[in-house]
Amino acid sequence: MDFERGNMDSEKAEPKHFIQHEVEKDLAAGKNDGRVMTRFPPEPNGYLHIGHTKAICLNFELSKQYGGLCNLRLDDTNPVKEDSKYVEAIKRDIQWLGYDWDDRLYFTSDYFPKLYQYAFNLIEKGLAYVCDLTAEEVREYRGTLTEPGKNSPYRTRTVEENLALFEKMKNGEMEDGQSTLRAKIDMGSANMNMRDPAIYRVRKVHHHRSGDEWCIYPMYDFAHGLSDAIEGITHSLCSLEFENHRPLYDWFIDNIDVPHRPRQIEFARLNMTHTVMSKRKFLRLVEEGHVDGWDDPRMPTLAGMRKRGFSPSSIRDFCRRIGMAKADSTVDVAMFHSCVREELNREAHRYMAVLDPIKVVVTNYPENQEEMIRSKINQEDESLGKRDMPFSRELYIDREDFMLNPPKKYFRLAPGREVRFKYAYLLTCTDVIEDESGNVVQINCTYDPESVGGLAPDGRKVKGTIHWVSAKHCLDAELRLYDHLFAAENPEESDDFTQALNPDSLKVVNAKIEPLLASLPSGERVQFERVGYFYTTEQHSEQNPIFNRILALKDGWAKLKAKLGI
Repeated sequence: MDFERGNMDSEKAEPKHFIQHEVEKDLAAGKNDGRVMTRFPPEPNGYLHIGHTKAICLNFELSKQYGGLCNLRLDDTNPVKEDSKYVEAIKRDIQWLGYDWDDRLYFTSDYFPKLYQYAFNLIEKGLAYVCDLTAEEVREYRGTLTEPGKNSPYRTRTVEENLALFEKMKNGEMEDGQSTLRAKIDMGSANMNMRDPAIYRVRKVHHHRSGDEWCIYPMYDFAHGLSDAIEGITHSLCSLEFENHRPLYDWFIDNIDVPHRPRQIEFARLNMTHTVMSKRKFLRLVEEGHVDGWDDPRMPTLAGMRKRGFSPSSIRDFCRRIGMAKADSTVDVAMFHSCVREELNREAHRYMAVLDPIKVVVTNYPENQEEMIRSKINQEDESLGKRDMPFSRELYIDREDFMLNPPKKYFRLAPGREVRFKYAYLLTCTDVIEDESGNVVQINCTYDPESVGGLAPDGRKVKGTIHWVSAKHCLDAELRLYDHLFAAENPEESDDFTQALNPDSLKVVNAKIEPLLASLPSGERVQFERVGYFYTTEQHSEQNPIFNRILALKDGWAKLKAKLGI
């Protein structure tokens, strides 16, 4: 996706967003020697999700647009929560999305020695001190939004005292929570972030890369901007919640001798209905067994979306369409699904599958006869040609496509009613067979042999069209029907977001599919006509066909049925 040209696959020019304008102002003013350098800096404490894609696309595409580069930097300053498995997952997801950082993979932990020296220099300048207040006392001293804070009693320590104490912190002579290194700024500042923020804390925890070399770790606000400066980042693009952190970002840059001065610009984060956007909450879903891992196809993680069958190009297209804004808002998930459906409708090959089969016997069709019905591979692209579907005396249709006593506006099969079996013939229901409980177990029909292709030779109009498979030739398949993980539009509004989970987010059905589907390789996206879009799973094989539903098709009758309470 190119944020000037639009989608990677589109040449349509689009209006520039405010960040592009700011970058161009900087270039026109001769800043950064005409360079544009961005970065994407996730913390390796979980998997990337749809909320991250906006930042990924923005950073990689913006740098590309202006002839620059984009780094991938893992912000690994909190060893309690971070893990190498998340590093690998992040790398895999970004590459799957369509981006590459070449040889510019960095870790904030790469800069631990330099960051320590920067902190040391702040102490030498009298701009940082070691504080022994407890976490509770720090909160008490910090004040409120309406009341200023008060100075720590340790704020007046001499430079020599602070240097010695900071060295003791580094050497492991202090316990977790015993002391912090704090910036000496202004406890009366209207911006709470400027009230002597912590810049180093003691954490005697094994780090996924540096091992036990360090027992003190820099805070995000300290490490983030300085890492940008070390890497020569020109534009540090952050989500809107960091806007109030920008003065602190600049304060560190101003008061430390760094090789470069980056500029922070904030944009609205991506919020979407029917989901949450928190790795902490995703971790809870995983740990409590609500989902089957971070890559569960119901999860809005990139790994889950990949497993479900969403394409990287449709995700990039979605990010392009939502654009860049300066104010937070929530995007309806239907917009994302629309991007996905548009692409699938354009590209997916068509096949037949019956999810809830009921047998149809064509009584006037010869018992031992069978034929191949020609059908279009994709109605949107005639160049893809046609495929052959076997037709025989016994067929399967979906149970929802038949009613004994249909209401008005029901145009599918019913006693005495003629419908079109897609691509094949016009069939009329003559009678049904019921079991002892009164359930229909077989539908008997006659066909019009002159209506091959589904067209009436006399020009009579037939409104209903249904899908089918040949009972003699079809195969059994497992279909995993995925839906919203959360039933509520805004699950965050619940007292406990897990209360908003959708109990029907996954249904597994045994379906009947046309035989060609079994031979498809894994990773194929197809449309089951009148049913939905599906994806062949990694476990899919000719002997064991397994499909994930990407999305359902829009179903006009389903909406009417719900409205009528049928």
